[in-house]
Amino acid sequence: MQITPRFALPAFAAVLTLDACATTASQTALPDGRDVALGERAMVDGPVVQPVAVLEDSRCPATARCVWAGRVRVKMLWLRPTGEKQPFEVTLGEATPLADGAIRLESVRPEKRTTAPIAAKDYRFSFRFDGGL
Repeated sequence: MQITPRFALPAFAAVLTLDACATTASQTALPDGRDVALGERAMVDGPVVQPVAVLEDSRCPATARCVWAGRVRVKMLWLRPTGEKQPFEVTLGEATPLADGAIRLESVRPEKRTTAPIAAKDYRFSFRFDGGL
């Protein structure tokens, strides 16, 4: 079957339009709140957040015996729909008020070791948001 010239342009335009839609959708999709690296934006059940720095990681190393389990505090940004970046902090296992609910830092990886410090690029965080309408 041969396409006549008068149908070639609309068919070509339709292919380009569909291709542009597919490209745009893949670029705007944000990861969810699991396995988020420092500097990475994620949508956590509504709010878009970004961990920017580990303020404290005093967790007991996996190979040590400790009196205190320690804690992890992370500096975050809430990327509001208005474009404003609102800083806040989260602490592992604690709820932090955010938007119309609370966000919780559920886990931090990798486990702390006695042999070497954790490089900032190796941290991964999991978040959960409770609230909303």
